Amino acid sequence: MSTRTNRQVCRLERDLETWIETINAVIPSFPALRLGKVHMIWRNIAFAAVLFLGFQSATAQDWNQWRGPSRDGLVPATSAPSSWPESLRRLWRVEIGEGYASPIVSSGRVFIHGRRDPEEVVTAIDLAKGEVIWQQKYAAPFQKNQYAVTMAKGPNATPLVVGDRLFTLGVTGVLSAWDTAKGVQLWTKDFSKTVDTSKLFCGTAASPLASGGLVVVQVGSDVHGGRMLALDPATGAQKWEWRGAGPGYASPVVIDVAGKVQIVTMTESSIVGIDAQTGGELWSIPFPDEWHENIVTPLWTGSHLVVSGTRQGTHAYTLQQANAKWQATEAWKNPDVAMYMSSPVYGDGLIYGHSSKRKGQFVALDAKTGVVRWSTEGRDSDHASVLLTPSHIIYLTNGADLIIARRATKAFEVERRYDVADAATWAMPVLLGGDILVRDATGLIRLTPGK
Repeated sequence: MSTRTNRQVCRLERDLETWIETINAVIPSFPALRLGKVHMIWRNIAFAAVLFLGFQSATAQDWNQWRGPSRDGLVPATSAPSSWPESLRRLWRVEIGEGYASPIVSSGRVFIHGRRDPEEVVTAIDLAKGEVIWQQKYAAPFQKNQYAVTMAKGPNATPLVVGDRLFTLGVTGVLSAWDTAKGVQLWTKDFSKTVDTSKLFCGTAASPLASGGLVVVQVGSDVHGGRMLALDPATGAQKWEWRGAGPGYASPVVIDVAGKVQIVTMTESSIVGIDAQTGGELWSIPFPDEWHENIVTPLWTGSHLVVSGTRQGTHAYTLQQANAKWQATEAWKNPDVAMYMSSPVYGDGLIYGHSSKRKGQFVALDAKTGVVRWSTEGRDSDHASVLLTPSHIIYLTNGADLIIARRATKAFEVERRYDVADAATWAMPVLLGGDILVRDATGLIRLTPGK
């Protein structure tokens, strides 16, 4: 247990002891409530409560998962500069192997998942110094589909940190829990027998998430069917399971709709809402793609669920309960804006994203109507990761072009542009105040203001 967590346990335990002592004084006829007999029970309850709160609060402190603290690409003000310098210089670069998993940051450490074929490699790096603290590897033989010949062999899923535990999900479907301090493997679950690349060309890609004190993962394939599992983070024990169509490449998200907490995800052929407490399916709507390339992470604006696909265009749905049944109803669609691998962000009443149309366009859609507010002419890039700070839209293209654009404008307005790497940059970057973490083809780079 970390020192901070232990302090929280002790503080909560003291409060519980005071409460129990009051019961002992007021209700002496109930010996089972005597403090001496239930002390350890209450301590266990205290620890469980702190662990649960840790799952809820960790995302408010660190960039600990896919797309950041709130899993929606929104960068907290404390991590985002209000103005950008004329140039950025490289502070350090560490070789980490190939892959598309984004870096995550927790307690002064960077965690990254990579591949040195035929093994997958998990690395912890000192954020300030760029020194490797620990590194673990395991066998992960993977034969990608011939149609994915230009793509790396993963890993694709971004890791998750909760408290002092790191969770990684490899391209073959191997889920591992690691101790963040020493890199000790605490437990592992192997779902590789459910992964088939005949249609899921690039293997497992859905990033794990934390929900209600549990770790949730989406695994499987079209051949073997899809599964979403909620697991105890301490032991890996299964708490609930959903079964349905095989996954696409999108990552699930947790949303709250009128007090109902749901996990929303994309499968190879549909959009699904799942009860976060039980794993029961609440609703499902078709969203087919002939190549099973549902890649974009769903985005919840508070009133609309926005999804997109390279062949389906962009759609928004309202979610509501009627006669004890949940329904997803299409509010609008825009077939001319088709997001392929780029997940959008929401702010200023707009959906900011990157469309694959016209060889790559930066776009802004009205979140209520789907009407294009502005777009670039095209040929901007094949792909761009998108983040939103309080004052800027951040785009990192696969061509290592970091674009800083002003938000809440009537047109696309670039404030700064930087060339940040010598190789392709497909992974989501991480902002660190004035610094930024960028993953290139085989390495992780920290950039800082200066020449």
